[in-house]
Amino acid sequence: MKFIWQIFAIFYGTYGYQLIPRIKECGITCSQGFHCKYQFSTEVVSSFCHPAPASLSPVNFKNMKLGTTMKCEDHRHCSLYLSLKANLQLNENTYGVRICYFLMVTQKSKCVNVKISRGENAHPEGNKVKIQFNCFEVSVGQHLYITMTTIPNYCGVKQTQEYYVEDCRNNDVGKNIPDCFVSKMAYNVDRTRKTISVNISDVQNIDCYVRLCHQRFVCEDVGPVTLIQGQDLMKSVSLQYTQLLPCLCIEVWPAILDARRMQLCPFKNDTKTLWDNIVFQPATQTLTWEAVCPVHVTVSLCQLMKINDQCVDLEGTVNIITEKVKYSRVDTHPSLCMKFATEHNIWVKCPFNHGQFQAWKMRLAMMEQQIEVSFLSHFEAEFSVLVCNRTNLHSCNSTGTLKAFSVGGLHLPSVNISGKPCGSNICIKGWRTDVDYSVSSYVCDLPCNSSTGTQEYYEYSLSILSLIAFLAIFLIMLALLGHKLLSVNSRKTYEEKSVIHMIIHR
Repeated sequence: MKFIWQIFAIFYGTYGYQLIPRIKECGITCSQGFHCKYQFSTEVVSSFCHPAPASLSPVNFKNMKLGTTMKCEDHRHCSLYLSLKANLQLNENTYGVRICYFLMVTQKSKCVNVKISRGENAHPEGNKVKIQFNCFEVSVGQHLYITMTTIPNYCGVKQTQEYYVEDCRNNDVGKNIPDCFVSKMAYNVDRTRKTISVNISDVQNIDCYVRLCHQRFVCEDVGPVTLIQGQDLMKSVSLQYTQLLPCLCIEVWPAILDARRMQLCPFKNDTKTLWDNIVFQPATQTLTWEAVCPVHVTVSLCQLMKINDQCVDLEGTVNIITEKVKYSRVDTHPSLCMKFATEHNIWVKCPFNHGQFQAWKMRLAMMEQQIEVSFLSHFEAEFSVLVCNRTNLHSCNSTGTLKAFSVGGLHLPSVNISGKPCGSNICIKGWRTDVDYSVSSYVCDLPCNSSTGTQEYYEYSLSILSLIAFLAIFLIMLALLGHKLLSVNSRKTYEEKSVIHMIIHR
């Protein structure tokens, strides 16, 4: 029989049919022989504390138990209160306790100071006090942290406990708390018309409000609040939206003062649209990104590599943010991108690869005893060139002297690198130095054996000119040959006509 009652108790607790204890009035009670008075305070627990005397230790301050009680004005109009029970061992150094609760969602807190004094009937040597306080009004499903300290506040003598208030799945709460009367909500998205149809059931003839909002610290309106009459047979409404965002939520609540709001955020995992809000200001060369929804993301500038499409972070650009990031004096090279990394995915956006911004190119020419490096740029810029030894796909260690020069317009000044470095891991590295954030251009695998003259790696100008010259000579020869054949053919035709004419005259 005992086993059956245990199974029943487990079932009773799991599926939310347990009754919430009722109270007629909230208040405080103390052990017999003691008097307790309380006073609410908006001040949070002070971080300043006094050293605890030897006679007082954390062991003297224990056994805090939390629960929920219900106070009802009439049928189906009830309120919930947090009930706290605790034991305290008093002495000459303490005269009360301070109890505070901290609400996780809104970051709000509320405290109460409880002063304890001995009554006339208290035992002279008795110093153990049991207190029960149940005047913290709470809401359905709240997540709380409860802290209890001594008065005065002694260091290390504190108890903290986490508590979840029962939600509408509890049958007793669902039937008697007005916040739970709106219990079912369904929605349908029409992406063509940009509307969200919201259907509400189980409102039990109670008027309720519906709206769309953006969830930030609080849920901010993004459209009108619509009232649905309780007597309406079809409890539905169509709401207009501008963009489906992770923080776009549907909110429903009864038309009752201070009613708890039921919230549904169906697009919270669809974060792709967040990374499009990149803005570049050409006048200040500033690149900014601002989140339209709160998001925990790691943002960095990176260089998109041609070999494996991997975007390598630029040094000193990684930021862990939630709202906005700004980079000043940024190079507008097509391979300079922004990388966004969340715990679920990584996105790379390249704002300069659409041909709207002028870029620069590094050109390289191999000579007999040196390498000539130049930059092609449509705007004034400063560049540096370095010979380096490639250690992997993303790093190159310096092996030579840094050389810098300026480029203005289409003018192509060049710099010569003597010694003709070559090898499979030797690279020529070039980058802009007149900005704070720039990508690097590499030319690697420099050949050690090359023919006399100039061989350009990027434009292959010599090969192209040779091909053009060859084609020109070939065409000229074809033209001369054609002209010769035409002349011979014309002469033969004339001679044949002359012979025919002589035969006719004979």
